[in-house]
Amino acid sequence: MTVSDLKAGFAARFGSQPTQQYFSPGRINLIGEHTDYNGGHVFPCAISLGTYAAVGESGDQAFHLFSASIPNSPVITLPIDALTGGKDGQWSDYFKGMAQQLLKRGATFDRGLNIYIDGDLPNGAGLSSSASIELLTGIILKDNFALKVTMLDLIQDGRATENDFIGVNSGIMDQFAIGMGTKDHATLLDTNTLAYESLPLVLGDNVIVIMNTNKRRELADSKYNERRSECEEALRRLQTQLSIQSLGDLSEDAFDQASYLIYDDTLIKRARHAVFENQRTLKAAAALEQGDLTGFGHLVSASGVSLAYDYEVTGKELDTLVQTALAQPGVLGARMTGAGFGGCAIALVAKTEVPAFTAAVGQVYQETIGYPASFYVAEIADGPRRLD
Repeated sequence: MTVSDLKAGFAARFGSQPTQQYFSPGRINLIGEHTDYNGGHVFPCAISLGTYAAVGESGDQAFHLFSASIPNSPVITLPIDALTGGKDGQWSDYFKGMAQQLLKRGATFDRGLNIYIDGDLPNGAGLSSSASIELLTGIILKDNFALKVTMLDLIQDGRATENDFIGVNSGIMDQFAIGMGTKDHATLLDTNTLAYESLPLVLGDNVIVIMNTNKRRELADSKYNERRSECEEALRRLQTQLSIQSLGDLSEDAFDQASYLIYDDTLIKRARHAVFENQRTLKAAAALEQGDLTGFGHLVSASGVSLAYDYEVTGKELDTLVQTALAQPGVLGARMTGAGFGGCAIALVAKTEVPAFTAAVGQVYQETIGYPASFYVAEIADGPRRLD
């Protein structure tokens, strides 16, 4: 998508020219899934697919929002004096939630804006379109109203929007991965302390292929909150004897020795994933730093097995993509990414094998599921920014 496309879309919708253009990326998580709300580590990166906006003055006291990505979507008007209300059940709730968080920080919105939004991030694909919109909203409002907030403030406001306004008990990974995104780097984040490292993502002759099931994943309606509750109950049982703050505090051996405290098949599986996935993430980051791509790929695949069997958040579509991917030449590892129950998987594939890989996996998926998957080579990108 080009800046000229954005300007043309804005002009067609609002009858004037925009004054600024912005971009906010989506994200993939290389490894460290469902650990961010369990006090563990995550290892995501921002990608070049994302959400764009063109912005101009509205001449009144309201924000007028239009999404070109939603067919037959009307312009949504949010009067400034009504921003403190509840959810409207529309995509604009992400904008409204972020505006409310900034108002709590002392922001003042003294004039309205016209905002035209478009993007190339597949909606509902698990690449974090909601966090992309939240951070896009944050930089638009910061820039236009000279707000004295940091990127970390906006990241935390994005999580608060999800948790307190939208009603999804997610962790901070999505917003952090997007907000701190750096081209050709991945972010190793300790979700307990928010300490992070930006590590070069050196893949040699390999690329990351995103495999979209094209099965829409509605996070708020998924079993995401159920999984979180299961982990919280497992933690509560462990805390009857162990002095720990989160599942991320445990090593594999410590968990094995204490699992009798949980004494429930399902809760043990959920907690085991959280504990072992956290350790896998640290090992994967170390392998990548050492240039051990084979070891990194094995850990990525092990994460996928745990997500399928211990955390049970995959399903036929994701399992078909991952299992077929792992059977192809030149593949170092593959797993689902995101919350699960649809959405996307990733595979680390030799560049020379990508055409044959997508053809083979696509054929099996079509024959098994009955509709096509989509494939994208991930380009690792910078975080939210104003475009020239």
